[in-house]
Amino acid sequence: MLKLLKKTLAVCLIGFGLGILLVILLPFTGWLFLIGVAVVAVGLAWLAC
Repeated sequence: MLKLLKKTLAVCLIGFGLGILLVILLPFTGWLFLIGVAVVAVGLAWLAC
């Protein structure tokens, strides 16, 4: 159950990060782009473990 919850949370993080990236690609600002990349990276790392 806990493993399923972790995977769900990781997928949500990846989706949230991608959403940030897509929104930010319109008015391109560096900080939010970096935050989006970081969120996606954390989500992927969480999925991997």
